[in-house]
Amino acid sequence: MIAAASPRDEAVVISRDAGALTRIGEVDVHLAVWRRAMPHALSGLPALDWGKIEDIDAPVALDELASTLPHLIAGAGYGDRAGALGHELIALARRFAAIMSCAVLRFRLEVIETDACRRFHADLVTARLLMSLIGPGTQWIHAGSDGPIEQLRAGEVGMFKGRRWTDEPLILHRSPPVSETGETRLLLALDPWTGHEEA
Repeated sequence: MIAAASPRDEAVVISRDAGALTRIGEVDVHLAVWRRAMPHALSGLPALDWGKIEDIDAPVALDELASTLPHLIAGAGYGDRAGALGHELIALARRFAAIMSCAVLRFRLEVIETDACRRFHADLVTARLLMSLIGPGTQWIHAGSDGPIEQLRAGEVGMFKGRRWTDEPLILHRSPPVSETGETRLLLALDPWTGHEEA
């Protein structure tokens, strides 16, 4: 006799196929992970001077991604890495917008050197895409579980269901502690833009 899958088993989908991200729309799925290596075109990012990089946090219309994102990234100080970075992030943003059926998204690209978001939580959004480009990735656990802390790797993409989509999130996440290790993280976060985003 085969035991029925528990809600815990079905809450997370992990695949090397980018199409797995679309499964965030399923009722039982609260985290969809595209497991992949960091794109080779972005291998030069660790050599950047992070003291000269500015954070980006802006709403961007889907039909203006190709014209707006390259300017935002170049203006933030990414120098000759801006082109490859823009190409990668435009593709991800388009994929996210298609999955979420949103015409405008909140685009954040942040350098993190502190223990931001130290507590496990679910965001006040419908869903959030998170990808670490440099440094350790986002950590996550099953809500109410004493089980091990799981963690995305740099380059892997996670879509987390938020509190505007479900009253009882089954997956909680946090930024990994880095203040004591001296590590720097470069984090991409995408949300559907509503004009009432949380800080």
